[in-house]
Amino acid sequence: MSPQNLSEHIRAVRARMTRAAVQAGRSAQSVTLLAVSKAQPAPMVRAAASCGLGDFGESYLQEALEKLAALRDLPLTWHFVGRLQSNKTGPVAESFAWVHAVDRLKLAERLAAQRPAQAAPLNLCLQVNLAGESSKGGVTPAELPALAAAVASLPRIRLRGLMCIPPEEADPERQRAWFRQLRQLFVALNEGGARLDTLSMGMSGDFEAAILEGATLVRIGTALFGPRPARSANRTGDTGSKDTG
Repeated sequence: MSPQNLSEHIRAVRARMTRAAVQAGRSAQSVTLLAVSKAQPAPMVRAAASCGLGDFGESYLQEALEKLAALRDLPLTWHFVGRLQSNKTGPVAESFAWVHAVDRLKLAERLAAQRPAQAAPLNLCLQVNLAGESSKGGVTPAELPALAAAVASLPRIRLRGLMCIPPEEADPERQRAWFRQLRQLFVALNEGGARLDTLSMGMSGDFEAAILEGATLVRIGTALFGPRPARSANRTGDTGSKDTG
C-alpha cells in the first residue's frame, strides 16, 4: 500500500469513528484508534505514525520485538493484542505498555512478576468469551468478577478494562447485542468497586457498532492497511490470535 492510500484509509476510518461517536452522543476523542499492525513491516508502521497514529497492536511476539527495536525512535504506545502463552510473558511484560487478552490469573501473575520495577504499571484488559467459542480465548462472564478482583490486587499491574472478540455478524443490531453484553459486564464490575475505564471492542467489520455501545478503544487492522501480507512459515515461536483487527 502506498503512503497516500494509507493516509486516505486512516482518514476514512477516523471519519467513520467520528460519525458513530456523534450518533452515540459522544466525542470522537473518547475513542482511541488502535492500529493493529501485525504482519505489517516496520516502514508501514512508520508511515502510519507520520499520519498521526500513536497506538499500535501486535500479536506475533518475535515479529513485534523486531518492530519495536526498529521503531524505538518514535514515541509509540505498543499493545499486545494476541493470545499469550505463559512461556512468552517475560518479553511482553518488559516491552509493551498494554496487554489486551488476559484470561487467566496465571498469566496476570507472571506479567506482574516480570514487569520491570522501574517501568510504569502494565495496563491489562481481561478478555471475555461472550459466546463460549472454543476457538477463542477468554474468561466466561460468570468467572469474570473473581478474576478481575484477583488481577486488580497484583503489583505492577493496572487493570484497565475488558476486551472481546465476538462472533462475526453481518447485521449491525446483532453486532451491537454482543458489545452491549460486554458493556453491561463492565458497568457491573464498576458498580461493585472496580475502577475500569477501557472497553477494547470493535474491529474492522464492526467497530461502528462497538462505538455505539460504548467502546473506548477499537482495534483496526484491515480497514487501515488492507489485507494482511502472508507471514513467513518459519516463525513458529510467535504467538497470535485468530483475529484481532
